[in-house]
Amino acid sequence: MPVDTSPEKAIYVLETGDFQTLLDAVMERGHSIFGPVLRDGAITYDALHRDTDLPLGWNDRQQAGSYRLVKTKRKTFFAYAVGPHSWKKFLHPPSDMLCAAQRIDDRFSINEPDREHPRRAFLGVRSCELHALAIHDKIFTDGPFINEAYRRRRQDILIIAVNCSHPSETCFCTSLQTGPRATGGFDLALTEVLTSGNHHFIIETGSAAGAELCARLPVRKAARTDIEAAEKVTSAAAKKIRRSLNTEELRETLDQKFSDPHWGQIADRCLACGNCTMVCPTCFCSTVEDTTTLTGEHAERRLKWDSCFTAEFSYIHGGSIRSSTLSRYRQWLTHKLAYWFDQFGMCGCVGCGRCITWCPAGIDLTEETRKLQEKKFVIRRTNGR
Repeated sequence: MPVDTSPEKAIYVLETGDFQTLLDAVMERGHSIFGPVLRDGAITYDALHRDTDLPLGWNDRQQAGSYRLVKTKRKTFFAYAVGPHSWKKFLHPPSDMLCAAQRIDDRFSINEPDREHPRRAFLGVRSCELHALAIHDKIFTDGPFINEAYRRRRQDILIIAVNCSHPSETCFCTSLQTGPRATGGFDLALTEVLTSGNHHFIIETGSAAGAELCARLPVRKAARTDIEAAEKVTSAAAKKIRRSLNTEELRETLDQKFSDPHWGQIADRCLACGNCTMVCPTCFCSTVEDTTTLTGEHAERRLKWDSCFTAEFSYIHGGSIRSSTLSRYRQWLTHKLAYWFDQFGMCGCVGCGRCITWCPAGIDLTEETRKLQEKKFVIRRTNGR
């Protein structure tokens, strides 16, 4: 849900040695904290309690089809970009029970899952991810058909954003105006400033809850020099971002190039593994799966993540309507960058670069889109593959 932004924003300075007091204040409000942790060779999102649970001193190196971590001597808290996980796993989980049935003698009962959810705080949310959350908010809660499970999980989330200082080589958020600096949708936004002799956080409040949190912390009012130092961090981060997505007339271009031979060249490399949809913070395709125990005494119906890259996803009577890898990749990219506007009035991409990093074939949607845009000829849409 959109956070309350009625109070005037205030900016403070918190020393890194006092960072644990922020976590303590959040937990005292009754929130469980989830944020970046080091696990299985990647920076993922999970529960944390101490500032030492964070990946202190770690950087990441991301390229198309490549991800690795590098340990440094600097005790930075957030000097890395987004990893394979996104916040959707907490709000739109990979597997969610819709109902269960239990047979008792010659009768059965239908039980719905407990819809009470613990109060959570998301720590380390990047600007691109704030935009992804806003997209899901619109899709799941703003229309005539509300996803009640999502709404309940989302309604009491405390968001502590972090402005990016070390974007990856696969980031392209600047093209979509989704980063690297958070401009809204948060309770607090942190900027980590590390200069010679100084290591602290600039904290910007974005809601009444954020202001109340700051009142509990050993902070001081930020001076102009502090604010300028924070602005330099995000300005430098923006300059590091090399990839770009040309959004000018992109919707029309993809529609016109529907039958372009270049789709076949992409399909020759694509494994149709669905990695891009799994790591994407905005993809939300799902399926419903029913299971029954061998004895027939218990059955469950679950909502599970699915992907437009699977043949079964578009299966109807007689077969799949997208039987080729070409048609599936084209469906994913054109839906994300073009037809999403028709459905939701916005782009379905936030420029986080995850789909590029975690594609085992190293397919880069910004590069493939650029090649389609640079074509000199136009092929009108037909009933081709």
